[in-house]
Amino acid sequence: MKLWIVGARGSIATTLAAGVLAAQRGLVPLEALLTETAPFAALGLAPLQHVEVGGCDLIPGTLAESAHATLAGVESFPMAMIDALRPDLERITITRGVLRGGGPAIDALAGDQRGAGAAGSAREMLARLVADIRAFARGEPTVVVNLTSTEPTPAPPLFEWDAAALRRALDDDDPRIQASTLYALAAIEAGCPHANFTPSSGASLPAVVEIAREKGVPLAGRDGKTGETLLKTALAPMFPIRALTVEGWYGTNILGNTDGLVLADPENKASKITSKKGVLEGILGYAPEGDVRIDYFKPLADHKVAWNFIQFRGWAGHRMRMQFTWEGTDSVLAAPLVLDIARLVLLAQQRGESGPIGALGLFFKTPEGSSEMNLHKQYDALLRWTAGERDA
Repeated sequence: MKLWIVGARGSIATTLAAGVLAAQRGLVPLEALLTETAPFAALGLAPLQHVEVGGCDLIPGTLAESAHATLAGVESFPMAMIDALRPDLERITITRGVLRGGGPAIDALAGDQRGAGAAGSAREMLARLVADIRAFARGEPTVVVNLTSTEPTPAPPLFEWDAAALRRALDDDDPRIQASTLYALAAIEAGCPHANFTPSSGASLPAVVEIAREKGVPLAGRDGKTGETLLKTALAPMFPIRALTVEGWYGTNILGNTDGLVLADPENKASKITSKKGVLEGILGYAPEGDVRIDYFKPLADHKVAWNFIQFRGWAGHRMRMQFTWEGTDSVLAAPLVLDIARLVLLAQQRGESGPIGALGLFFKTPEGSSEMNLHKQYDALLRWTAGERDA
């Protein structure tokens, strides 16, 4: 299995690549992978010992450089191990990404590289991406995974377009078409399953879904569920099961990586907040009072801290409260999920499925192809799907 990662020099991609290479050398165990547990053993999933990583990024450079820049101080891997992996990391092919519709925050990340190969018309960008993916895949099973920074919410007309309207917009170089949608279309055109680990619109646009079904390509997404929201989707079902009314649920998150820096921009943050907020209403059946905050705190680097306060009502209307704090390392939580998703969406392609695979909703804050938000029900749906139940 090959992984073509959009945002290949980011924290998650770097952590994933280093972990895969280290595991292939026998330096670390492959832990925290759902697809390595007993229920998935007989599925014939793509072997992890032969995973090959490539991809694109806005900023030129090697994964060896990224590993030193992003993993130093995080302590997810000893730096001596990163140094030992340096030749392998330097050999990983990274092509140029595209810069379009990401807003000032993502433009700032590109810096002086904004016009250096990342620009062009929508059709030109799309053609280049398709060529890059095909050159990397070389006819082998390949999954495209979007791990880029969060884009602003797209203009409403995009959600009203059908496939024909989107194709006309591409021909007209409509500026409302964002990079995430071009990445999704490129994967589909190259015949590769696409997974959107970001809150960006990407393959969620109805026109893109229509094209994916036309081409017989499966989609997974969106917005990987790694930390605070994972805990919410596990904890929130407790309240309706015990007939307890949640009056308010407030959460605040601080993180210090590039994702946090981009989310400091209100336009980019809005997509993420919407994604994080939706799970409670989906589980409880109503929207409790409260808010979700995300703030950039540089000293945390790739670590993330979330604090939640919940007020609920019980017998005789008595009010009670609970709090929890979640502390995790963002990329260490995300990297194994990317591998799980890639193996399963590739399985969907082998089964002849196309469009959004709702049974993979377990892995996402905003599950495409499913309205289920309850973590336990999502896991049950995934198991039923792996067993061959197509309506899971």
